[in-house]
Amino acid sequence: MSTDEVLAGVGPRLRRLRKEREVTLAALSEATGISVSTLSRLESGLRKPSLELLLPIAQAHEVPLDELVGAPPVRDPRVRAEPIVRHGRTYWPLTRQPGGLQAYKVREPQRKAVPDPEPRTHEGYEWLYVLSGRLRLVLGEHDVVLSAGEAAEFDTRVPHWFGSTGEGPAEFLSLFGPQGERMHVRARPARE
Repeated sequence: MSTDEVLAGVGPRLRRLRKEREVTLAALSEATGISVSTLSRLESGLRKPSLELLLPIAQAHEVPLDELVGAPPVRDPRVRAEPIVRHGRTYWPLTRQPGGLQAYKVREPQRKAVPDPEPRTHEGYEWLYVLSGRLRLVLGEHDVVLSAGEAAEFDTRVPHWFGSTGEGPAEFLSLFGPQGERMHVRARPARE
């Protein structure tokens, strides 16, 4: 919906709200300090609404500002990206916008275990959370196996590699920040 369409809907919304509350233009003018003629022009669409005019009206009617403006339509929240297959690994993008933090669900198929993987580096920061199976992670001098429910986070400028343990497939979530953004998990402290 364009800005002009949103603004065109404000006047009728203001008139409807005022009439539902059985408030006269004169009474609303007294409550807001806005002249009767300005209120009338707002309701008829002859005056463009501004924040300076809408805030006192919202306060007088005791409603949130978005009720006067009309909340923007909520788009379908489901992400329906096609899976991407790279080097036998399947990635399902979980974010729509390009750039910034990217989220993926990843399926690592069962493969023959790699005895000596070749870690690589690149700009960014990654966070992995294993949903099912086991995932091998080589990070610097560490060689660990992550099981379901375990997470790892690391700067991707550190030599790293992750893949199959050879024991079966693994599914995991990957959050990646190409500019080195860090992911933060916030939790409430336990109540005592």
